[in-house]
Amino acid sequence: MSNDQEARWLDAWYGGKRWVFWLLPLEGLFRVISFVRRAFIRRFRQKKLPVPVIVVGNLSVGGTGKTPVIIALVNHLQTRGFKVGVVSRGYGSRAPEYPYVVTAASSAEQAGDEPLSIWRATGCAVCIDANRVAAARTLVQSGCTVLLSDDGLQHYRLGRDIEIAVLDAARGMGNGHCLPVGPLREAQARLQEVDFVVANQTQLDGEVAVAPGAYHMRLQPRHWFRVKNLERLALDAVPSGSRVHAVAGIGNPQRFFDTLARLNLAPQPHIYPDHHAFTAANFSFNTRLPVVMTSKDAVKCQSFAKPDWLALEVEAVIDKKFWPALDAALSALSGSQQVTAKGSNL
Repeated sequence: MSNDQEARWLDAWYGGKRWVFWLLPLEGLFRVISFVRRAFIRRFRQKKLPVPVIVVGNLSVGGTGKTPVIIALVNHLQTRGFKVGVVSRGYGSRAPEYPYVVTAASSAEQAGDEPLSIWRATGCAVCIDANRVAAARTLVQSGCTVLLSDDGLQHYRLGRDIEIAVLDAARGMGNGHCLPVGPLREAQARLQEVDFVVANQTQLDGEVAVAPGAYHMRLQPRHWFRVKNLERLALDAVPSGSRVHAVAGIGNPQRFFDTLARLNLAPQPHIYPDHHAFTAANFSFNTRLPVVMTSKDAVKCQSFAKPDWLALEVEAVIDKKFWPALDAALSALSGSQQVTAKGSNL
C-alpha cells in the first residue's frame, strides 16, 4: 500500500469520512469470519506451554507503542530473575531458517526491524516465526521461564496466561468499526476480556480515559545513538532549535515528529510505510540538515548510514501501579503452573 493510499484509509477511519460505510457488508463478513476462526482455534488448535505466556497487542491497525512496552516488560521481568524470551512473527524478515533466534550477527533483513530492536535494547532471547507456537517452544527449550508474544493478541494458536492491550489514547478507536470500515481488528468489547489495558498518552498534554481501569503510559526520550556504530549520545547532542530531516517508517510517524518538537527541534518529515525497507536512495535530500530517525528504523539503515545520522531511543514509562498488578497476576499463576523466577517445576 502506498503512502497516499494508507493516508486515505487512516483519514477515513480517524477523520470521520462517510464513504467507508459503503463497506459495512464487508465488515459484517469480517466479524463473522473472525468470530468463527477465534472460536475454532481456541477450542481445537490452541497450544498451552509449561511457562507463563504474556501477549502484548492491540485492537487497531497501526502503531500504538507496543515495542517500547515489550522492552519495558522484558527489563522488569529480568530484574525479577526471570529468563525472558520474546516471540515475534518477524514481519518482513528473511531468515535462513525458521524458527530463527536473533543473535549479534543478525541483520534487520534476516530478523525484521522490531525483533532486532528488542534484542539490541534488552539482550533477551528473541525468536521469530510465523508459527508462533514453534518459536515459543524453541525459547522454552532454550531455558526461558516466561515468554512475551509481540503483537500476539489475535494469534490464538499460542495459548496465553496474561493479555495486555496497548491503545493509542490520541487516536482512540477511530470510528469504532472493524476492518475495512474502521481500524479495529476485533470489536471494542474485546477489551473487556484482556487482563490489562495500557493507554499510550504520549501525544496528549493531559491524560484521557480510553477504557475502564486503563494504565497510563508515555514514551519518553532516553538518548540519541549513532546509527552507524550505536554510540550513545546525550539528548542535547542535537542543539535545541535545530532543523532536522526526520525519517519515520513506523505505524504512527506523527508521534515521532511530535516527540522531536517537544525536544525543541524542527522536523522536516519524511514518511514511509511501516516496516519500510530503507535504501540509501531514501536519504537523497535537497537540503543539508541533520538526519534523525527512530530506533526501529535505524536497524535497517546501519549498513549504509553516514557517521552523523542519529536515532532516538525512547522508553515506555508506565503507571507505577501497573507493575505490582502484573507481578500479582504472575504470582497468581503459581497455583496451577508453579511459576518461579528460577523456573523450577516448569
